[in-house]
Amino acid sequence: MRPIFDFTSYLFDLDGTIYVGGKALPGAVDTIQTLRDRDKKIMFATNTTVYTREEVRDKLIQLGIECERDEIVTALSVAGMYFRHYAPGAKVLLIGSDAMTEEMKFSEVDTTDDPMLATHVLVGLDRRFDFEKLTVGMNAVRSGALLIAANPDPFCPLETGVIPDTWALVRAIETASMLQTHDIIGKPSRYYASYVLHQLDCRPEECLMVGDRLETDVELGNSTGMYTALVLSGADSKESIVRTGIEPDYVWASIGVIAEEARLQPSSKVKEQI
Repeated sequence: MRPIFDFTSYLFDLDGTIYVGGKALPGAVDTIQTLRDRDKKIMFATNTTVYTREEVRDKLIQLGIECERDEIVTALSVAGMYFRHYAPGAKVLLIGSDAMTEEMKFSEVDTTDDPMLATHVLVGLDRRFDFEKLTVGMNAVRSGALLIAANPDPFCPLETGVIPDTWALVRAIETASMLQTHDIIGKPSRYYASYVLHQLDCRPEECLMVGDRLETDVELGNSTGMYTALVLSGADSKESIVRTGIEPDYVWASIGVIAEEARLQPSSKVKEQI
C-alpha cells in the first residue's frame, strides 16, 4: 500500500468528509494543517450548486480551516470553464440558485431568460423550482438548447433529512421535453477531473482523492488515474463497495487517519522544528 504522505496533492470532498452540516468532522482541521506543514498542495472539491467559492471558503475558515478561493472547486466553477472552453458563444438559460448566477457572471458566461434564444440550459439545485421553470426549461430544450446537469446528485443531505437535488430537476425536464441530458459537469465527470488536475498542476498518480461517496468522489479518482480513499464518515459504507463494485485504494473511518499517521511518522520538517 502506498504511504499516505507519498503524494504531492490532495483533493478533498467537503460534506461528509471535512464537515457535516455546520461542524467540522473529528480530525479534519488537524489533517489539513498536517498536510500544509508538509508543503502538500490541497484542493477542496464539492458538487454544490447553491454556494459560491467565496461562501465555501468562508465556511471553511469559520470551521478553523484556512484556505483561499482558488483552492476550492465547485460544480459551478467547472461549469464556467465548460462554457468557456467547450461551448464558446453559448447563451445559457439558468435554472438554479443565486450562486449559479454569480459564478456564471464571474466566468463571463452569457446568460438569457428567453428559452427561444438559449443554446444551453444549465440546471442545478433550485429550491424555487416550479411549474413555470419546468415549462421554460422544457421549451428551451425542445427548441434546440442542450440540457446540461451541473451535477448528477439525485438528493442533497441536510442535518434534518434530505431534499431533491439537481438530478431530480433534470429528470423532470427530460421527461417534459422527451429529450436527454447532453452533458454532466460535476463529479465524477472528465471536465471536473481535468479542472482540478490543471489547478493542482499535477499528474493523476500524484494526487489522492478523499471522499465519502463512491459514485462521485471515488469514481472521479478511479476514472482518471488518481489514488482514492473512501471515508466512512458520510454517505457510503464498506457494504457500498460490494453493491457498486467501485474499489477505493484506501478505506478509512474518517479523514482523521491522516493526522493520526502524521503523529506516528513526523516529517523531516516537523522533526527539525522539534
